[in-house]
Amino acid sequence: MSRPLRIALVAEGPTDAVVIEAALRAMLGERSFLLKQVFPEDSSAFGSMGTGWVGVYKWCHAAATRGNGSLSGDGLIFGAGNFDLLLLHLDSDVAGYNYLNGSLVPLPTDGVLPCAKGCPPPEDTTNELRNVLLSWCGEVATPPRTVLCTPSKSTEAWVVALLFPTDSAIALNIECYANPESRLGQQPAAVRIRKKKRDYLGRSAEFEQAWPLIATPAAVGEAFRFQTEFLATVPAPPAPTVTSTPVP
Repeated sequence: MSRPLRIALVAEGPTDAVVIEAALRAMLGERSFLLKQVFPEDSSAFGSMGTGWVGVYKWCHAAATRGNGSLSGDGLIFGAGNFDLLLLHLDSDVAGYNYLNGSLVPLPTDGVLPCAKGCPPPEDTTNELRNVLLSWCGEVATPPRTVLCTPSKSTEAWVVALLFPTDSAIALNIECYANPESRLGQQPAAVRIRKKKRDYLGRSAEFEQAWPLIATPAAVGEAFRFQTEFLATVPAPPAPTVTSTPVP
């Protein structure tokens, strides 16, 4: 039996991790994997950096420092025997912020914030934000064994599409809806959900089941891009070992 795929996750928060893990289960099917959220939950190995996009910023810079200037050189993530893949999550509403909003003094190499463009199309903004995210990592292109996850405007746009496909915000283009989280509390009491890890875990099976329905170009484009880039990056499972039986 082959060992599980080992995936490291950097995400803004724990609810994002629940949604992403459900998407991974849907995409990988019967293939086993271990998902380790190295930020923000594991403060012992990676240091206390807070949460949210500011924490992602600090984590990326710390990883680039460990890698002598670039994320791809970080042995803590990419060293032999560590992780097979790294997922980097950043909600694209960050494109509307500036560094002062996060009490940060940007380095000369940091991409410019704010970088938001008109929406639609959402990818005009997510493309700009991806470049900013990579600049924090000391990279000009996505490194090998790394997948970017940049929901527009936030992971809650995916949650609305996954759980409430008939919600009025879907028809208005949920990826351009300014505050998709606000739709969660507008649902009927029997099905509404709060942005809490416990609540998300209770609906994770629904996230997984509905994932193929939203990860299409016609549904939620950034979910489709995440799926496409993830499946293109995930290593193929090792070939099974064939042992011959001695002939008596």
